[in-house]
Amino acid sequence: MAFPLSVAALAAGLVVSAPSPDAAGTFVVRIGGDCSAAAAQVVEQTGGQLLSVQPVGDTCIITVLVQGNGQRPRKVTVKVPM
Repeated sequence: MAFPLSVAALAAGLVVSAPSPDAAGTFVVRIGGDCSAAAAQVVEQTGGQLLSVQPVGDTCIITVLVQGNGQRPRKVTVKVPM
């Protein structure tokens, strides 16, 4: 069961999980600022549900769950340079 988590809590490192190993859904978006702003934009662009945000060096790794039309949801991992 998924629990709603705030982007700020995830970005602060309170809840962190590993990125999806599925590289097929990986793309890059450039955003200045912290991981919370990047996560909000990725969720808006994909229409997905935020699963995790992981700051790694000068990059945010954001994983969202995107619903398909009648198909299983898929994980999409986005690497965002800060």
